[in-house]
Amino acid sequence: MEFFLIGLAVAMVGGLMLSRLTRLIHLPAVTAYLVAGLLLGPFCVGALQVQGLGFNSLAQVETFKIVSQTALGFIAFSMGNEFRLKQLKAMGKSAIIIGILQAVITTIVVDIALIALHLCFPTMISIPCAITLGAIASATAPAATMMVVRQYKADGPMTRLLMLVVAIDDAVGLLLFSVSFGIANALASGAVSILAVVVEPIVEIVLSLALGAAMGWLLHRVEKFFHSRSKRMTISIAFVMLTVGLSMLEFKVGPVNCGFSLLLVCMMTGTIFCNVCPTSEELMERVENWTMPLNVLFFVLSGAELDLNVLAQPVTLIVGVVYIIARSLGKYYGAASSCSMTHQPKPIVSHLGITLLPQAGVALGMAMTAATLADGALARNVVLFSVLVYELVGPALTKRSLTAVGEIRPEGRTSARKLNEAS
Repeated sequence: MEFFLIGLAVAMVGGLMLSRLTRLIHLPAVTAYLVAGLLLGPFCVGALQVQGLGFNSLAQVETFKIVSQTALGFIAFSMGNEFRLKQLKAMGKSAIIIGILQAVITTIVVDIALIALHLCFPTMISIPCAITLGAIASATAPAATMMVVRQYKADGPMTRLLMLVVAIDDAVGLLLFSVSFGIANALASGAVSILAVVVEPIVEIVLSLALGAAMGWLLHRVEKFFHSRSKRMTISIAFVMLTVGLSMLEFKVGPVNCGFSLLLVCMMTGTIFCNVCPTSEELMERVENWTMPLNVLFFVLSGAELDLNVLAQPVTLIVGVVYIIARSLGKYYGAASSCSMTHQPKPIVSHLGITLLPQAGVALGMAMTAATLADGALARNVVLFSVLVYELVGPALTKRSLTAVGEIRPEGRTSARKLNEAS
């Protein structure tokens, strides 16, 4: 247990120290945390096998999964704050259209590219694997985007639209993946399962929204019993942790496998809470400040779990490069065309797609499910490779795009230490 705590402390300190270096070259802090994770991971410092100094194996990183899941839950809860009725009335219709279209277009573009690769080199990738990877390509990582927005206090029309689109993207990606994976299984086995393709995805989304709504309403009712800010913040944190735990439950109702999407559940909790509680904005801000250390750990652990063994596999690299190029084109032109359709300003049309490139936890979860296919290991390795690229490059591109549209102020040398001394 002592080495568990030492390992967490080293991860946090390492990530924070490296963020001071990346600031010199104007990279987002999230990139520093990911690189720190790579350096502390089993392929660098962790390979020294010194307990407490880095992560000695991928299995050891897996033992910290509950930390990552909890952090992701808080990030999704905060994203629910973007779904205030006032904002939904202003751009809700546009966000829904963009969120759906860019995900579908990305899936189609990646499907076409990988099926073409199969037709040219049949032994390299199968049709079921290509279809599954196309659906996985639709997923965007909300955590990296949220961290960049928070760090630079980005605000404006594109930032608000981006947060809504990223949130909607999770539900759309889940549906696309479930349908595509069901079709892939049907092609591989010759039998179509209506349960897997249609029923179970819809059940998961409905159950997730219902649980999230119930937890958001219950949090509002319970926090009324407390009047001090610290106690109200504590009960909010406890409820998010409870929601994360409940969203990890799985059960069966007859032949139907029932489960929840952690992101959807926590997002819905935040959405309901922020719309029914009059003091939710102040409370959300306090919860976000409390979770900052948890977010640092999340990204350091995300960096540590990246398997660098995939870089030694030629087939993975070839399919991975095709996947990354096709996905990037799909996200960029999918967002641009849907933004034009909804009459967004030209700067948003030109830059929104770039901010949707980051990919991480949701895609990796889908890839783990896809591992049951005949060549599912290839799908998993391709996603690992793409995550390695997108997570290191994506946050910097997001920052660049938000700066280009004027929603990030130029970085100054403001120090919280100096501000405190002055006050």
